[in-house]
Amino acid sequence: MRDAPIMHVRGLRKTFDEGIIIALAGADLDVQPSEFVAVVGPSGCGKSTLLHAIAALDKPDAGEIVVNGHDLARGKDLDHVRATDIGLIFQLHNLLPTLTASENVQVPMFETHRGVKERRKRASELLSLVGLEGKDGSRPSELSGGERQRVAIARALANDPAILLADEPTGSLDSAAGARVLDLLEQLRRDRG
Repeated sequence: MRDAPIMHVRGLRKTFDEGIIIALAGADLDVQPSEFVAVVGPSGCGKSTLLHAIAALDKPDAGEIVVNGHDLARGKDLDHVRATDIGLIFQLHNLLPTLTASENVQVPMFETHRGVKERRKRASELLSLVGLEGKDGSRPSELSGGERQRVAIARALANDPAILLADEPTGSLDSAAGARVLDLLEQLRRDRG
């Protein structure tokens, strides 16, 4: 018997410009726990729109989205769901330039009951996990593009999310750095589910 999907999407519709632009026209998707899924297609086909809906960043016009038991299409307290159940990695790392790597990783933890010492310890552990031990005090401008993206991955893992969504996480990297990021994501899937 197969486990219940960690992510269940049915009939997802999203339009823009008062219905003139159809970004999603009935998208369906089921993802099982620990499954690695890639959504591919040409530019403008709705990939980012789909991810933003699944990440509860954008409300669909119609359809059903259930992530880790939370009904995102009709749910309340989506900020809490985003903070605890969904990790999101953007194409551009979106790090806060005035914060250190450690402080950037800690940002999602402010939504939890972790104290300062626990947040710092967790950030240091995650930075080590992504191969950035000793970079806790570095600001984004002091890191390479691949290192900044690894900080973004550590930040997405801060609260042990049930799912990790990545919107073109290697799009702004050279091929070698991109390959390292994809290898890291596969290792995380293998080791942590």
